[in-house]
Amino acid sequence: MELLAILFIPLLGTSLGAGCVYFMKGKMNDNLQKALLGFAGGVMVAASVWSLLIPAMDMSKDMDKLSFIPAVTGLLLGVLFLLLLDNIIPHLHVNDDEPEGPKTTLKKSAMLMLAVTLHNIPEGMAVGVLFAGYTAGNTAITFSAALTLAIGIAIQNFPEGAIISMPLRNEGFSKNKSFLYGVLSGVVEPIGAILTILAASLVEPMLPYLLSFAAGAMIYVVVEELIPEASRGEHSNIGVIGFSVGFAIMMVLDVALG
Repeated sequence: MELLAILFIPLLGTSLGAGCVYFMKGKMNDNLQKALLGFAGGVMVAASVWSLLIPAMDMSKDMDKLSFIPAVTGLLLGVLFLLLLDNIIPHLHVNDDEPEGPKTTLKKSAMLMLAVTLHNIPEGMAVGVLFAGYTAGNTAITFSAALTLAIGIAIQNFPEGAIISMPLRNEGFSKNKSFLYGVLSGVVEPIGAILTILAASLVEPMLPYLLSFAAGAMIYVVVEELIPEASRGEHSNIGVIGFSVGFAIMMVLDVALG
């Protein structure tokens, strides 16, 4: 029961961020949005390296100089997986007018939510696979490391929740509906975590590949979506500062607590 509750920590971060719709008025400031997007990207990249790729290589030490193979293979497969989802699921990024993926009659609000949901999938997988490794008794993964990743993802989910709920509110949705959609965009994370735990428990030798797979998927999201949006227009250095702060905080959390 305790484990199940921890898997919902990232969703709590999304929900708190979506709650910003109740006390923030008007459109979110562009510079604040750039900083938050950069921050989220920094957290995800740091988590990919310290929480996922390094443990994946540590688990493969018996392969000596070839211990990088599971990490590289999983990372590239994760990138390809998100590339596939990006092309088969219709979605709309923040500040964009042209949707991506196949043509659809879905409303702008639905496609905006799908975009956030799409990149929440690898975050849920990342938390799930770490907890799967811990519950399986893998010595390369500690409970504190898994908990730290869940907390780190929750921190970067806070701005994401606000970034989804605020535009919906500006489109004319009620505060309650905007909040609900913001929360729903993060529901995929605990679901993905639980499914990954179930899958990993069946194929424990695949843990290094699953860890790096989640890392590759997260890095895809950062490079394809978060960095371009944080660098758009003027004052792109604000996004860089946000990225650096997010990276530093996640790195400190992972090293100090993991």
